[in-house]
Amino acid sequence: MSSPDVPTRGPARSGPYVIAGVLLAISILVPLFVPAYASDNPRLAGIPFFYWYQMLWVPITAALVGISYRLVTKEDRRRREAVRGVRTEEQDR
Repeated sequence: MSSPDVPTRGPARSGPYVIAGVLLAISILVPLFVPAYASDNPRLAGIPFFYWYQMLWVPITAALVGISYRLVTKEDRRRREAVRGVRTEEQDR
């Protein structure tokens, strides 16, 4: 059982979290701006622009969520390793 005084993660860098937040905001907000793509033309293989534009955002959103996940996971791993490094130095003394 760990002591409540011992941290489990090191200090966070805000960069990866900000980038992940921006990527997630893009994937949510851009498709919500319907007037930008509420038209019939141009058609792609007979499919109106309104539909194929929305379907285009499915893989784009999946990619943006995946990138965000990797950024946050990598930062969390770095923070955990920072604490482990401190603990091993303290144990060596």
